[in-house]
Amino acid sequence: MDADTFDEEKYVDLFPQLQQAYKNVFSRMNDRYDSTLIHGIDQQILNESEPFYDDDTESFVVELPDDPYDRLTGVAVAEERFEAVLEEYRTELESELEATFG
Repeated sequence: MDADTFDEEKYVDLFPQLQQAYKNVFSRMNDRYDSTLIHGIDQQILNESEPFYDDDTESFVVELPDDPYDRLTGVAVAEERFEAVLEEYRTELESELEATFG
């Protein structure tokens, strides 16, 4: 995989695999944490995220939108807890993308 190929094909030829990778991680995270928090992260933060392949590090990166905690509504969670769960979710996604496309 290289960055150009992934960027060109991720929402066309690779989309079903990309979608499945996100679903796999959602299911695992939903089993571990409060479903309201995981649904909030999925629908309010990750829906605005962008997966990329970084040629320099030869790894996948999920770029999050600015101020993710401020985007989360309808979920009562301390910012520190939110950031820890979001970072784990992001790490899981990046690992899943590597397993799927790497």
